[in-house]
Amino acid sequence: MTAKDRETEEVHLSNNVNAGSQVGSTRGPDLNISSYGAARERGRNWGWMLSGIICVNVLILGCALATGSARDDVNIKNTDLQIYLIILLLLTSIWMIYYVIYTATTETAIVYQDAHAGPIWLRGGLVLFGLLSIIMDIFKIASYVGYLHCDSGVKVAFPVVQFVFILVQTYFLWVHAKDCVQLQRNFTRCGLMLTLSTNLVVWMTAVMEESLHQTTVPEDPSYNTTKLHGRSLYINRAGYGDSKCKCSHSSCSIFKEAYYYLYPFNIEYSLFASAMAYVMWKNVSRVADEHGHHNIKFRLQDIFLAPVTGILLVVAGLATFISYEMEIKKDDNNDYKRDKALMMHFVMNIVIVTTMSVSSVIGCAIYKVDHREHVSEKNPTRSLDVGLLVGASLGQFIISYFTIIAMIGTGVKGYLNSLNLAWAILMVIQMGLQNFFIIEGLHREPFHEVHPVTVVANPYVLQPSKELSNLEAPDMDTKPSPAPTEHSLHAHTPEHRPKLSWKRRVLKEVCAFLLMGNIILWIMPAFGARPQFDLDTESKFYNFNMWAAIVNVGLPFGIFYRMHSVASLFEVFLTS
Repeated sequence: MTAKDRETEEVHLSNNVNAGSQVGSTRGPDLNISSYGAARERGRNWGWMLSGIICVNVLILGCALATGSARDDVNIKNTDLQIYLIILLLLTSIWMIYYVIYTATTETAIVYQDAHAGPIWLRGGLVLFGLLSIIMDIFKIASYVGYLHCDSGVKVAFPVVQFVFILVQTYFLWVHAKDCVQLQRNFTRCGLMLTLSTNLVVWMTAVMEESLHQTTVPEDPSYNTTKLHGRSLYINRAGYGDSKCKCSHSSCSIFKEAYYYLYPFNIEYSLFASAMAYVMWKNVSRVADEHGHHNIKFRLQDIFLAPVTGILLVVAGLATFISYEMEIKKDDNNDYKRDKALMMHFVMNIVIVTTMSVSSVIGCAIYKVDHREHVSEKNPTRSLDVGLLVGASLGQFIISYFTIIAMIGTGVKGYLNSLNLAWAILMVIQMGLQNFFIIEGLHREPFHEVHPVTVVANPYVLQPSKELSNLEAPDMDTKPSPAPTEHSLHAHTPEHRPKLSWKRRVLKEVCAFLLMGNIILWIMPAFGARPQFDLDTESKFYNFNMWAAIVNVGLPFGIFYRMHSVASLFEVFLTS
């Protein structure tokens, strides 16, 4: 079989696999029990409405408390927000424990499971981020204990409760992420919406604290500053609210610096858990198709260029990011060195987004000659992935377009402004191309391996030249080898596994490179890079208050977009 024939057969096989399963799924008895169907529909709508009301109220109250506690001129303390979060975390943990016990003791509670929901790599990421969030809580507890003699004990109770919540929720989502609940549906919908809204409030609180760690409104409107120079001072004020309260042990500053750098992982954990809770909510009372899942394995076969170049890109990005951060944090007020560090950061980002844009164009061109059909079945996980991808990208789009307007409005003076303008334009192009590539890949049928036909000699067939007397030969020691099994025909050893078609290789190379590029673009802003404030053109053009609001709202979504792109690209890599 030639490579072209094998490629054609792969396409036909990919396009026909789901077609057969869809036809098979439509064969079944028609249930003409209209009254039962109408009652079931009314119950589902009532459950959706009630759970939605719970989610909206929890989110709005949490948003009000988080916003008020972030301002010094509002009489809402940080402990008020933490008390509210403790109540939410305890209620959600109690419901999840009840759910685990109920489903374990009731056999008919979980009849169906969504094979697409909660893939192993997503649950693995949840466990990793959860582990790092637990370490963050341990550091917080160790730091806050030193202030118990002069500050509220709520600040110690909150990380303790969150520690327990993360343990319970991680187990809950690891075991039950695929569930399609058929009993106590409305109660389960309300519990899942409580879980979703609790994680979003925790995310909102962490994002607000992270944003305030980076920027603060200066007392002099004509002066622009970044919180990178006074980060430890702000952590003292934000964490304890009283400059007279001194730590009782000498390790407080070490623990505070440590848990500050773990904030990005806690933020991503909350978003991962929110997405998985939403998919579970959509799957309540759903009768999942047992034939819709493809057993796809991960292996780096026949790709080499993208992993190597991607790793080099990440290493180079980390090196420039660390150098940039170290120079920006210095207090020597050397503008020349700061401008050089900022220029290096801009150039590195321009190189990254340019190479990623070229890779996305190559991937989109491959889709034009790819004849795989689009997936037609409804899938809550895929719909959520696309919605989050497009929605999260709006944050970075907003920042980029505001930067473009500010640069053009000020006349693009100086090489730093020129680099900033080029970076903003290329960022818009890169995200648009990448969104198209990912969405198109998520909606394509997976490739399926075509096993070559193997001709095996049948030892039981006699050759014409053999004499019939050989059948009666007394020598019975020689036994014919058994016929090869189906597994031995289709199993490929590493030496005999068929090579990927050129289109599959190119798609995997593109996915791998884009995945590594998004990782470094997530690392830099998540761990403190704020060129939006280190270059003061935008803050002078819009004034600091407005520009800080734009960045602090848009950047968390841009950071989440990069991590979500990594997850989506991994999914596209598997189906390619």
